[in-house]
Amino acid sequence: MQFRNIPNHERLRFLLDEKEHLIADGATATNLFELGLESGDPPELWNLDKPWLVIGNHEAMRYAGADILLTNSFGGNAYRMKLHGSQDRVFELNKEAALLARQVVSEADRPMLVAGCMGPTGEIVMSTSGEETSIGTLTHEDAVEAFKNQAISLQKGSADIIWIETMSSLAEVEAAILGARSTGLPIVCTMSFDTNGFTMMGLTPQDVAVYFTRNAIDVAAFGANCGGGFGDTVASIMEMNEVKKNEILVVKSNCGVPKLVKGKVCYSGADNAVRKYARLSKDAGARIIGGCCGFTPDHIRILKEELECYTPFPVNLSVIDAELGLSRSDLIQPLKRRTSKSRANRRGKS
Repeated sequence: MQFRNIPNHERLRFLLDEKEHLIADGATATNLFELGLESGDPPELWNLDKPWLVIGNHEAMRYAGADILLTNSFGGNAYRMKLHGSQDRVFELNKEAALLARQVVSEADRPMLVAGCMGPTGEIVMSTSGEETSIGTLTHEDAVEAFKNQAISLQKGSADIIWIETMSSLAEVEAAILGARSTGLPIVCTMSFDTNGFTMMGLTPQDVAVYFTRNAIDVAAFGANCGGGFGDTVASIMEMNEVKKNEILVVKSNCGVPKLVKGKVCYSGADNAVRKYARLSKDAGARIIGGCCGFTPDHIRILKEELECYTPFPVNLSVIDAELGLSRSDLIQPLKRRTSKSRANRRGKS
């Protein structure tokens, strides 16, 4: 059967069965900033106002080797769009986001997926269980409705996956998943561990893996994205994998640690660090590997090249700290470290 004849909801599973790993794309907003998006302006409006630039970013990721394109809809829910007076445009902005990505994918010479991207609402969602304590301003029901509206809009634009990312609260994760289920599409969910190995709501990677395991949440894949830098995000995947092995884990790290240089946010990730990130992500157990803030098409090209024919090695926090650095390195129990040099020699890599 030709890939285009496979139903949308079956395409992710098909590619995972066909390949050892999939390459997700890089950043959307930080790349659009380079194309002229002003700080504080919502990237989602460009889906209608400057679609050729959104398409250009998608095309660059396709040429770099990405298997999955995330739509330009991270902040496309009603609560985020309300900040820009565009809460009544959720349907058209999200549908168009998916259609633009679909246009680029349809022109590819290989199977690719469109992932309908949904980020947090920016509100604190009221907790409905004992999993975490939060005094929120947004009710569970209202959050579910917001995510449902966004997810359906992305589905109407022909998304293959609903991709929930940069979450910090299980209450919001639960609402987003319930909203996304209305589409019948596979769901991917990633959280950001950007506070010394915790989410902003105090969750560890182990907490998240246990939550997905115990509640049997019907997601196709879960993992970590954004965060403080390469090392912390890879460590999060390794710790999830220790709790729940053989799951489809996703990693999309920022390209190093963001720094303000002459009023502009820059990311510290050098090409060699991206190579190490690629290898260590696979070592840690990730099956879907991509990039978040600061990741350019050139970085995605490096990921693809580095992962081809790569055989993973055992990994631990000490190795990750030595290779990529960890913000929580002072919390790591003393372990015998293998140096970057000895590890590189085993791989035949520099």
